Amino acid sequence: MFDERSASSSTRALLDARKPGHTLPAALYTDQEAYKADCDIIFSRHWIAAGVACDVAEAGDVFAVDIGSASILILRDDDNKLRAFHNVCSHRGSRLVPLGRSVVGKLVCPYHQWTYDLNGSLALAPHMGVDFDRDLHHLTPVSLKDIGGILYVCLSQTPPPDIDELERVMEPRLAPYDLRHAKVAFEQDIIEEGNWKLTIENNRECYHCASNHPQLSLSFHAADFGYDPDGLTDAEKAEANELLDAYARHGAHWDKEGLDYEAVEHTVGWPTNFRTQRLIIAGLGESQTPDTRAAVALPLGDTDRPWLGDVHLWGINSWNHVMADHAVIFTAFPIAPDRTLVRTKWLVNRDAVEGEDYTLENLTSVWKQTNREDAHLVALAHKGALSPGYRPGPYSRFTERALDEFTTWYVERMIAAETPS
Repeated sequence: MFDERSASSSTRALLDARKPGHTLPAALYTDQEAYKADCDIIFSRHWIAAGVACDVAEAGDVFAVDIGSASILILRDDDNKLRAFHNVCSHRGSRLVPLGRSVVGKLVCPYHQWTYDLNGSLALAPHMGVDFDRDLHHLTPVSLKDIGGILYVCLSQTPPPDIDELERVMEPRLAPYDLRHAKVAFEQDIIEEGNWKLTIENNRECYHCASNHPQLSLSFHAADFGYDPDGLTDAEKAEANELLDAYARHGAHWDKEGLDYEAVEHTVGWPTNFRTQRLIIAGLGESQTPDTRAAVALPLGDTDRPWLGDVHLWGINSWNHVMADHAVIFTAFPIAPDRTLVRTKWLVNRDAVEGEDYTLENLTSVWKQTNREDAHLVALAHKGALSPGYRPGPYSRFTERALDEFTTWYVERMIAAETPS
């Protein structure tokens, strides 16, 4: 049977009913019961991307975020150490800090002024008596990993240990960009009117890109995301072959530069789902901007070199594009069965000056537009799942393999929550 935080019997029946190679049964996208199970299992027992190290660049910086029904805060303490805690006072459960960023000397509960040091220990509890043991009432810690400047948290008391594989793979890939010492040039929150899994599914394929993302497609090679070789025109075959030749040339260049670029897929069969690959940027090859040239004059970290491409990283609730001039970091958080918060952060060299080294319009316009387009598509998909005419449809084995793997992973992880009675 399932434990008290696992999926109910009706959700389990829907998981069992999922047909391989197909989308999920509609209720797994639309029902409150399935949504609660997702929050309790996927978002409470797995490593979830929550932010970036430069969200809390200095001691006293705090960043609070909701993950399902939980609220956590990430901070940098007086010793410059990153920490994460539940955003809950140990007195009567009040939230300590508002969502987003703040700067504090200590954490002070707004309700009864219980005060915590930045290491989570209780420093002051007024009117609790001289015999009150403050050591028993520290903040509840949350597991935190800083991997190349991207922050992952796990709410479980027993976090999946394979986060070490993500760290092993991504630390050397992200190190040249020094994201830990970048800065957030711009941040955008949008609400997609659809289930979080539809948000992730939409992101895991570019089958839809040519007809829906004209700006983004200028910097993407469609063939990178799969194609049916028997369905290509002669011109498309020539383009696909040219891309293979380009990867051979770029691979030789990346080898000389000591840069990892091969695809690493750590998906089905593992708790911590991720995929990464270094991709060639189309057009002029520099960045995901309207003209595919670099948006920022000062490069990130040690990347003042040409043809570094796009370090592409997918995770459970995230996708990322890291380029020489800037990085775009995305996180998705479920807030209802039919609503998902998508947060986008544009990171640049911390010494770059807006108006001199970059403009926000040039830096952000491609992904702002793409986010609007994706939100529209996710809303259409969710409306379809609500229809009595919906039935699970087949994924393309050529262009939607990653979706099938994500959905298979999701079902596996939900069922893995089953525990003996």
